[in-house]
Amino acid sequence: MKLTKIDWYIIKRFLGAFVLALGLFTVIIIVFDLSEKIDEFMENSAPFDEVIFNYYVNWVPFLLNLFSPVFVFISVIFFTSKMAQKSEIIAMLAGGVSYDRLLRPYIITSVFLALVSFSMFAWIIPKADKTRVVFENQYIRDRTHYSASQIKTQISPGVIMSMGNFNFSDSAGFKVSLEHIVDGSLRSKLFADRLNWNDKTQKWKLSKWWSREFIDGMEIISKGAVMDTMIAFNPEDFFRKNDDVQMFSLSELDEMINLENMRGTGNTFFYTTEKYKRFAMPFAVIILTIIGVSVASKKTRGGIGLNLGIGLLIS
Repeated sequence: MKLTKIDWYIIKRFLGAFVLALGLFTVIIIVFDLSEKIDEFMENSAPFDEVIFNYYVNWVPFLLNLFSPVFVFISVIFFTSKMAQKSEIIAMLAGGVSYDRLLRPYIITSVFLALVSFSMFAWIIPKADKTRVVFENQYIRDRTHYSASQIKTQISPGVIMSMGNFNFSDSAGFKVSLEHIVDGSLRSKLFADRLNWNDKTQKWKLSKWWSREFIDGMEIISKGAVMDTMIAFNPEDFFRKNDDVQMFSLSELDEMINLENMRGTGNTFFYTTEKYKRFAMPFAVIILTIIGVSVASKKTRGGIGLNLGIGLLIS
């Protein structure tokens, strides 16, 4: 398939209008978001370089990619309407170019942008979003009042954790129990008055604990003041925001879906939705490109304004 000068002309107009839309929207979202969050940045003494490079550089690409189908749609309508008003499309069709042939450069460009969008969703944005989440947790989100109560979850196969209350501010939990079940039978149960997370050692410290172990029909009871132990649970798991799922890659999303299914929490909805969205959004780029050409390729008395109005209404 050889591209002609007309193909390259449409491709360049398409990409030029799309980049222009991205640039304008980038300025708008930064201005509005900065005006909304500047008080929080100043109150929490967020360094200027971290605001730019850790927050906006990592957050803006996600937002642009999220709305890329709409940008593509408006871009197609904008430059195709201008071509129609200048009778360029009429000249192409009169010169023997079929409408299907006219769509070829649009489809090629939209497939290219769809692949770029998928690559951003699958690998680039999740990596950048991890940095953004760390910044928001430190300078924007007030997590001092985060708490959870009446927790009961399976943290690994056969290990069930129950907790009366957990506070994020001091990473402390109260009235904790861990049950180890094998083949439907209780093998051991560990109780503790208090549980604390040690961020340096990545371990939990149990205070005033005692345990019951059932071995060969015998019950063994142990107790102690303090015990460090590995529990397959992180304090962040209690308080992860729904929109933080975008920081997981496709493989990490599958792991989280399997983990939440194992825990029986019923919190897989946002992970599965995020996974399907990453595959669906690139197709929206191609579909909206075809719709945009169909709307804007006909010369009308209303000019570009009418086609843009119709396009915005559809989008």
